[in-house]
Order: sequence, then structure tokens, then C-alpha cells
Amino acid sequence: MTAAETLADIHTRIEKAAKLAGRKPDVTLVAISKTFGAEDIRPLLEAGQRVFGENRVQEAAAKWPTLRDAFPGVELHLVGQLQSNKAAEAVALFDVIHSLDRSSLVAALAKAMAVSGRRVPCFAQVNIGDEPQKGGVAIDDLPKLLAEARAAEIPLAGLMCVPPADKEPAPYFALLAKLAARHGLSGLSMGMSSDFETAVELGATHVRVGSALFGTRETH
Repeated sequence: MTAAETLADIHTRIEKAAKLAGRKPDVTLVAISKTFGAEDIRPLLEAGQRVFGENRVQEAAAKWPTLRDAFPGVELHLVGQLQSNKAAEAVALFDVIHSLDRSSLVAALAKAMAVSGRRVPCFAQVNIGDEPQKGGVAIDDLPKLLAEARAAEIPLAGLMCVPPADKEPAPYFALLAKLAARHGLSGLSMGMSSDFETAVELGATHVRVGSALFGTRETH
């Protein structure tokens, strides 16, 4: 399939999942372009996709300025873990950050936003499966992190999670939705190539789709 056909297919699947759940298909498709070069990204841009996700600040800084000049209206999301010492660069480059997960990062982002004057919306990343190898705030520590973010005037876009890879994702998506509702947050960044339809059925507002759009990515 062409990039335009692949993109249309993903949107159709989102719409079907939303209809099945009795909700509007108002879901932002974040095309995860990490490890892919401009030549791979350009066909999707030409097909009309404007929201993209990257894992690393340096990688995004290297390839996106030129693409943004050629394709106005691009919205860039940081979906990977963010080191506190990269906060200023991230605030300058990205339009949304999906990986706010600790107090030190709240402080670093708040400082960077105050200096730059840019208030970048952030999703608080929740370690929904309590996996020690993954980033994300523990569920019990979420209220404290959200309070710190609000006190620091960081705009909260919602909650984000990556469920355990070897388990049925639906219960984890449902739990994230419950946590978001409890804390007065409407945004839910959940669902990837293998499970985005399930995420949409359970209320996702943002799905992060890579391989279903770009094919298998090479490891670097």
C-alpha cells in the first residue's frame, strides 16, 4: 500500500473502533517516526499526516527542522523518556511531551518553560503495570506528581501508559481511563500498533502508531 492508503486504513480502523464503543472518533493519530529518516517520513507528510512522535531529543532536532520548513503545521510529540538535562531542548523543539514521570523532571520542565515562555502540554506517564524496567510514575505516587505539575504551572494534557507487552492490554487501558477521570484529566495517550483499536474502544484520545504506518523499523 502507498503511504496515503496505509494512513487511510489506520484512520478507518480508528473510526470503526470508536463506533463500536459508541464514541466519536476524535482521536489524534501520533505517527511514531523514531529511527526513520526524512525519506521515510516525507510520504506520510505528503499524504496529510501532521502529528509525529519521536523518542529522542537529538534525533528529532537533527531531522525535523528541515521537514517542518517544507510542511507547515507539523506537531511534534516526545514519546520517549526525557532526561532532566534535556528539558530546555525538549521544550524548544516539541509541542507535546508524553513522558512526565518524576519530580525532578517537573522542576526541570517548569524552569525551561519559564525561561522560554513556551508552555508545552505534558502527559504524566504512569507505570501502569508496575514494571521496574519501565519509566512512569507509580500509581500510588501519581496524585503527588500531578499536584507538583499543577503547582509549577505545567499544562497537563492527561495520562499516558505503555501496558505490559505480554498481557492483555484492555484492563490497563481501563485503569488509566479511571485514573484520569479521578484526577479531572481528559487526555489519554494509550495504544500502539498492536493494540490501538482496543485503546480507542476504552477512551484513548491519542494513539501512538509506528510500525503499522512505517513498517518494521531498523534498530540502531
